[in-house]
Order: sequence, then structure tokens, then C-alpha cells
Amino acid sequence: ASISKWCREFSEECRTKAQSNPEARDELELMKENLRLRRELEEAKNQINDGNKIIGLTEVTGPGIILTIADSDIDSSSVLDPNNFIIHDIDLLKVVNELKNAGAEAISINNQRIILTTPIICGGNIININGEKIGSPFEIKAIGSPEALANLSRPGGWLSKLEDRGIKVSTPKKSNSITIPKYTGVLNFK
Repeated sequence: ASISKWCREFSEECRTKAQSNPEARDELELMKENLRLRRELEEAKNQINDGNKIIGLTEVTGPGIILTIADSDIDSSSVLDPNNFIIHDIDLLKVVNELKNAGAEAISINNQRIILTTPIICGGNIININGEKIGSPFEIKAIGSPEALANLSRPGGWLSKLEDRGIKVSTPKKSNSITIPKYTGVLNFK
């Protein structure tokens, strides 16, 4: 915005000089070209910034939800299959997919930004996300329409299925200002 204002003021000054000095017309044309190129540069910078937000390379803030899911408190030694009472990678992947389907623009799990290439992999009683070992509880933040994202706790949704297994699931908390950190890993595209 400040570059555009400067360009408008500079262009007006040049027009005034060109009217009083015919030799300044060539200079005015060069300045107009300079102005056009500056506007193109500003537009390109805005496109790069928007692209970086989309692919996760910048921190983003906006409205959305926060929810927490945690392993069950049920004594696993008293049940036939204790795996039902802990969170697995597939559980987090399904929650992330439901958030994306509900319109989430940015997602993080325990402050690890989820991007297109984020691996979410079980590793015993922890889950590796972006190469970081993370254990329960899992705080999931999502930016998007809080109303649409909060509908994840609907009957038949994955959060409902987790609750049926005894997994602790908080009610999605709507917020007008959630900050999701940027992705800090290395992007490798092959």
C-alpha cells in the first residue's frame, strides 16, 4: 500500500513537470514504466506470500477451532485389546482429513504444521509428526470457518468413533484468533 501511494504521488509530480517542460516527457515515460514494474513486483510479492501461507511456509492466524484428543484412562491390563484405547496414526490422519474436508485452511498437531507431505507415523506409544516424537494428548488446531470445523463432533464422525473406543475427545473450542506455526522442516519434492 505504501509503495502504491508513493508511486501515485511520484507519477503526479512527473506529469506536472512534463507539462511545463516538454523535454521531460521522455523521462515521464520512463517513470511510468518504472511505476508499472513496481506494481508488478508488489503483485508478485503478494502472490508469493499467499503461496507460502498455502504450502505452510509462514505462520498463519485466523478464526478456527482447537480440540484435544488423548488416550483412554481405562486400565489396559483389564481388557482384551488395549490397542483400542490408545490413539494411532490412522486416528490422527482421519481427523486431519475430516478437518480438510470441512474447509480447514491450516492445521497443526501439538504445534507441528500439517502440510501436504507431512508424515504421521506410529512409533510405539508415540506418533512421529514431521519427524518429531509426540505423545498423547494431541492438541489439534485448525483455521477455517469455526462453525463448519466444529461439526467434526457429529454422530458418525471419526471423533464420535474415537469416543466410542474410550478415547478422550474435547468439544471443539471455537476461537476468532488461532495461530498455527509455519512448517520448519525441509521440503523435498521428487
